[in-house]
Amino acid sequence: MTIKKRSLTLLGAAALSLSLSGCGVLDWLIYKPDIPQGNYMEKQQVEKLRIDMTKEQVEYVLGRPVLRDSFSDNTWYYVYHYKSGRDASIIHKELIINFDGDVLVKVTGDYDLSEEFNTPLEESKLPGLNVPEGEPLVPEQRPQAEPLVEEKQTQPKALSEKDQE
Repeated sequence: MTIKKRSLTLLGAAALSLSLSGCGVLDWLIYKPDIPQGNYMEKQQVEKLRIDMTKEQVEYVLGRPVLRDSFSDNTWYYVYHYKSGRDASIIHKELIINFDGDVLVKVTGDYDLSEEFNTPLEESKLPGLNVPEGEPLVPEQRPQAEPLVEEKQTQPKALSEKDQE
């Protein structure tokens, strides 16, 4: 009888330990979604920022901030938090923008600024345009005023006897 009791006790303990550790063993089978929160920003968006930009221009480039300081409307917080469902890794990035009145003066955070950040927007040039200064950009004019596609003339349908009456 004692052998039966021992084997039942051992079997019960094994079943209990297996059921308690089963959640950890089968955890990789359960789908867990990724959880992105906040403002996701590309590097190109942050590189468009220039000193002396207005609040409207910054909001146009980056979107609305997650948080505006309630005591000082001159500080905006862009926060991005991403938690992977598969391996529970976390990515956390933030960008803090400071204004003086309505003008951008300082940007800090986890993103790199462009080299032209300290060049005001009015003084910066668009990359890749090789146009002499003072010469306006005018689209090419076609010398002929003829249409590009020839239209087909349709013959009027002959009226039937019913339509003529």
